[in-house]
Amino acid sequence: MDSSLLIEYGWILLVLIGLEGLLAADNALVMALIVKHLPAEQQRKALLYGLGGAFIFRFASLFFVSFLVNIWQIQALGALYLLYICVSNLIKLKKNSGEEDGESPFSKKNSGFWMTVLKVELADIAFAVDSILTAVALAASLSATPLPHIGGMDGGQFLVVLAGGMIGLILIRIAASYIVKILDKRPGLEAAAYLIIGWVAIKLAIHTLAHPALEIIAEQFPESTGWNATFWIVMAVIAITGWFYKPKSERA
Repeated sequence: MDSSLLIEYGWILLVLIGLEGLLAADNALVMALIVKHLPAEQQRKALLYGLGGAFIFRFASLFFVSFLVNIWQIQALGALYLLYICVSNLIKLKKNSGEEDGESPFSKKNSGFWMTVLKVELADIAFAVDSILTAVALAASLSATPLPHIGGMDGGQFLVVLAGGMIGLILIRIAASYIVKILDKRPGLEAAAYLIIGWVAIKLAIHTLAHPALEIIAEQFPESTGWNATFWIVMAVIAITGWFYKPKSERA
């Protein structure tokens, strides 16, 4: 690659890492809620095992990324799953708001260690669909390289998406361990996490509706500056509100 191509790819990689970092913080919040009910030592193991399986899924899915991107049903299922998590757990959180133990809706009595690991993995796989679509959309703007195609993508573009995705998972793993501790001090983050899940579901639904096979909305809309700015602004507002919000039981 010549120097201009390296600069172009390096810049997009930095942008992608930044986006993955922002998504990782929100994903980590959800992961922390899922393992919150376990003992401290099992929390670390559940995150390690669950995200280990998710790592394998993300790596394997990159080799079929052109297939995944072209199947709108996969995007739709991901959006519906995230929306289900959002709505069902907000309802449970509302019902449990008056209880003294403040137990997370994720922490049911039958949610043992391995069931918790499975929930961590399923949640990350659902988030991964959106993450991969975002990375591919960003990498698609890059110039072609002399590298051979991998998974239906230009080799250089594939490596950028791979690097961003793997770094994102590492950030989630690191952040989740700290967020478990923060949740006790910032209870408003729990409701914020579920709202963020719902907002990401809407983002994924937008991708689905803009798919060429459906064309319900303009195909270019999901990549438009206006929509992306709106998405990140709303995401930030939800997170900041959750950070400062205090349940009625804790207000003076």
